[in-house]
Amino acid sequence: MRGYDYARVAAYFVTVCVHEKEHLLGEVVEGEIVLNEAGRMVEAWWRAIPRRYATVQVDSFVVMPNHIHGIIRIVGADPRVRPSKGAHIGADKQGAHIGAPLHRVVRWFKTMTTNDYLRCVHKLGWPPLSGKLWQRNYYEHISRNQRELNVIREYIATNPVRWDMDPENPTAKIFPPEAPWL
Repeated sequence: MRGYDYARVAAYFVTVCVHEKEHLLGEVVEGEIVLNEAGRMVEAWWRAIPRRYATVQVDSFVVMPNHIHGIIRIVGADPRVRPSKGAHIGADKQGAHIGAPLHRVVRWFKTMTTNDYLRCVHKLGWPPLSGKLWQRNYYEHISRNQRELNVIREYIATNPVRWDMDPENPTAKIFPPEAPWL
């Protein structure tokens, strides 16, 4: 959203898609996600986000065969950072008392998972990538209230059951109507 500060305290619904929607992370069997080694690696890095960013929590998430849906909660300013001595409004923001913006969190997640995936291609024989692991950008939606956040959590939890209708599934036959929280 143009002009929005993505370091603000909020819950952000994020979708990150595998490059060219390749099914690299597992499969859906009878409405249940069955992650392969790559999917479990992606899940582990998603869970590691709060260890990297003290101002971030992960909420509901699901790793699907070719994408991940999750809620990233930015919960406040990093208590380890203090404004620079003599800092004033309009000054260089280095040392400012702010948390990590959403794009930095997602970039770190994509970098760590890509590096780990490439290591496993060479060491463990995982399928090589057709260019990159992730698509260039990601989808985000700012949760506006608790009711909407609960609807998003339900959407994430039921994503494997709806795999045959998921717009991220290239073999889907029927697409659902617009996202229920909009």
